[in-house]
Amino acid sequence: MNVEFIDTNILIYAHDTADKIKHAKAVELIQRLETSNSGALSTQVLVEFVSVGSRKLKLSNRDLEELVSDFSYWTIHRPVHADILHALVLQRNSKISWWDALVLNSAIQVGASILWSEDLQSNRHVGKLQVKNPFLEEEH
Repeated sequence: MNVEFIDTNILIYAHDTADKIKHAKAVELIQRLETSNSGALSTQVLVEFVSVGSRKLKLSNRDLEELVSDFSYWTIHRPVHADILHALVLQRNSKISWWDALVLNSAIQVGASILWSEDLQSNRHVGKLQVKNPFLEEEH
């Protein structure tokens, strides 16, 4: 099965209508992954989304609970001790932020072919994983 991992910013844009173009692209990507049953994320992504969703997007606790529940059928990576160590190596070798290294590690651990993120360098390859920015025209 082809798995595609989404970063937190994809979830945020899917629920923030301030940027209509990014909102539409994020919603389209999530719907495609939902329909194809190929979506993946991590507990870190969900926790970050809840934090931003409550603070910035002003979503209610009940709304956030429902939104997080919607992802229960996705592949969800739950990092363990070894993942933290591996993310530290990724951070050092790739010269990326700690939080991005955790996301990158989770995408690798679930066997994703694509990591959709606005934050990481687009078209970067880490092993079999390719990072893509869904908001760049050439990425589609």
